[in-house]
Amino acid sequence: MPQQDPALPPRPLLADLRADCGNCFALCCVALPFARSADFAADKPAGRPCTNLAADYLCTIHTDLRGKGFSGCTVFDCFGAGQKISQDTFGGRSWRGDADTARRMFAAFPVMRQLHELLWYLTEALTLPAARRLHPELRRVRDEIDALTRGDAEALTALDVPSRRAVVGELLGRTSELVRATLGRKTRNHRGADLAGKKLKGADLRGANLRGALLLAADLRGADLRQADLLGADFRDADISGADLTGALFLTRPQANAARGDARTRLPAALERPSHWPS
Repeated sequence: MPQQDPALPPRPLLADLRADCGNCFALCCVALPFARSADFAADKPAGRPCTNLAADYLCTIHTDLRGKGFSGCTVFDCFGAGQKISQDTFGGRSWRGDADTARRMFAAFPVMRQLHELLWYLTEALTLPAARRLHPELRRVRDEIDALTRGDAEALTALDVPSRRAVVGELLGRTSELVRATLGRKTRNHRGADLAGKKLKGADLRGANLRGALLLAADLRGADLRQADLLGADFRDADISGADLTGALFLTRPQANAARGDARTRLPAALERPSHWPS
């Protein structure tokens, strides 16, 4: 049997970071709250099942969420935390019919989602040759967080997640600097910048630092975002039609789902093209 490159994440972990709704008790439709807005057609408090949730844990309007006013559901992604809580942490026990299980499960789910998001970023960082000198540290931190995801519900809810995010964020920052330095050019620094609604059509943003930038409804049509650091950037309603995000750093499915792209938009290899984008 061929040996896997030790610098790459283990294959089971890669699979764990993708939502498997068939093995989840619809936790995102129950545990999390949402408020009536342009993204959600109704209010729902945390811990109460969405009115569109069926007895089999499936959404009755899944094929027309956007048409029914629930576009926010199409943006959300749990990074595989739902099935991890449902099948591993709680051993396949549902929240239905047991108030104590429901309480513990709903409290643990948001924590697991944050840990899985961190694992997503660390997993990506371990695929970047330019950051190879950091791979041992990235693997160590990844393995530590992976071990935390295997704790029980009480251990999960007691975690100090912000401190973990700080450690990972600093490490990803160093990873980003190494990758963007390979461009051999001065890159733009828009970290945390308010670029909402900005006209950036065709902009050369290769290797730009856009960490935490507000790109709400920005016009990024045809922009070059290759190797740009997009960690935490807000892409809601941003128009990335025809934009090139090949090799963009730390872009997630929720970010891509929140943007408006088209058949010409080029995404990193790890991301699927959102189904609601025009073909």
